[in-house]
Formats: sequence, structure tokens, C-alpha cells
Amino acid sequence: MPRHVTPLSLSNDAPYQAWREAKLADIPCSLAELVVEIADPRGLSPSEAEAIRERCRRWNMAIYVSAVGADPDKDIALRLGEHFGLQQLDRNPGADEDAITAVTIQSDALHRGYIPYTDKPIAWHTDGYYNSRQRQIHAFILHCVTPAAAGGENALLDPDIVYIRLRDRDPAHIRALMHAEVMTIPPNIVNGEELRPASTGPVFTVGAHGKLAMRYTDRRRNIEWRDDPDTAAAVAALREILDAADTPVLRLRLEPGWGVICNNVLHTRTRFVDGDTPRLLYRARYRERITGT
Repeated sequence: MPRHVTPLSLSNDAPYQAWREAKLADIPCSLAELVVEIADPRGLSPSEAEAIRERCRRWNMAIYVSAVGADPDKDIALRLGEHFGLQQLDRNPGADEDAITAVTIQSDALHRGYIPYTDKPIAWHTDGYYNSRQRQIHAFILHCVTPAAAGGENALLDPDIVYIRLRDRDPAHIRALMHAEVMTIPPNIVNGEELRPASTGPVFTVGAHGKLAMRYTDRRRNIEWRDDPDTAAAVAALREILDAADTPVLRLRLEPGWGVICNNVLHTRTRFVDGDTPRLLYRARYRERITGT
């Protein structure tokens, strides 16, 4: 088929129905299906790498449970990403010099005011939703060094499932959310200085590889939706799906040495309480998808 036509194109129904049927027949029944036990993320065996890739191929995400425990080596995330062709790290403002972000409570001027660096809950989102199309995030790794004393659980959801449920309701929802100007994140201005320009783009895109990418945040303030009835209906339907009891959301609490590697799936975080050792996770964001998925 032509490069710009994929099984997800609204005009290409037969291949879409085949893809949809296969996807819905393979929804994981429990979190355990996503788990891969490994020795050390820095040096995966061929069988460990293939087990992770196979889960990301099917469900866009995998959970790894490693033996490295609370080792604070940031190379754990970097070396893991390299196994899967992840090279283009996104150097977001909150990241360290090596482009790895320490997700922990931070109150310095650089991090103050940003919810990921607090103990507050975080609503449904994909990473880097405020990035430009040229810097869109397609994969990320979240590696746990130290969990919170209480709370800090994550919920995970494959964007493919959200796309299917929206399209089942009304293909017009997909058309609205693929509009090039459907969602705008206003500029980030601090003390009169623009730290990041406004970012406008679609919620759903389909790349030349035929795979879906999603850019979304469920925040209700500091976001501008395209002002038309189709967009309003599509956003309302999307929020209903995210909140529905039958949506196949997977929930987990990462423990030391555990992590998530994924093609930028939707995720949340609950409020948490630190113990004597603060909660610390490393986050690496990438502009590529996981190879072979």
C-alpha cells in the first residue's frame, strides 16, 4: 500500500479491522503477563532482550524485574535503552546533564512548580506532551532505585486500546484528535522569560512505519483545545474511556531494580509519602520507538 496509507488510516477499513481484532484478542489479563525477570539491565542476555521486545511488540510496554536492587547507577537505564535501539535522549529542562531525569522531590528553582518533582498525584498523560512534533517522545524507561514509603503507584494503558475504543464509538473522534491544531500547550513563562514556546499538534499520529503515537495530558488547566463541537465530543469521549471501569488499565508499584520500558504509553502516578530515604526513579525519554516493535 502507499506509504501514507496504513491499517490505522480511516480510509483503510479492512486492514484496520484485522489489526483491531488481533489487538483485542491479545489484551493482557494481568500485570504478570508483562513481567520479565532479568539479571542486570546493563547486560541483557538474548533471551531476556527478546522477552522484553516481544511484550513491547504486543502491548507497547514491558515490566522488568532485575537483580540490581537499589543500585543508583544511572547507566542502568542508558544501557538498557541501547539494547533496543534507543539513542536519541530528550534533554528536557528538568533532566540532569546526561539527559536522565531524577524523579524525586526537588524544590530548587529549576524544578519548583513542576508536579513530577513533588509528592502529588499525576493524571493520565504521555511523556513530553508539551514537546514540538520534531521532538515528540516515542519511548521511555522508568527505573526504580527507591520506592516511596507509601503510595507512588503507576497506572499504565496502551494507547492502541484507547484509539480502538474511540474509533468504535465514532470515527469522527479519531478525525478530530488527528487534527494538526487540536491541542495546544501554552508557553512556559517564568518571571517574564519564555522557557518553552507554545506547542500545538495532534493527539494521535501514525508514522510512516504505520504505528500509532499519542500526545496527551488530562490536565484541565493551562491547555487549549480546538474550539469546535467535534473536538469537544472527542475529548469528552476520551476522558470517559480513561475513567471507565472496563478499560484494561494495569497498575503497579515499582520496587528497587524494577522498571518500565515502553513506546510512550499513557500512565499516571498516585500521591506518595517518603520514608527515611526519598523516593527516586530515573526516567529516560527517547525520540525513537523501541526497535522491532
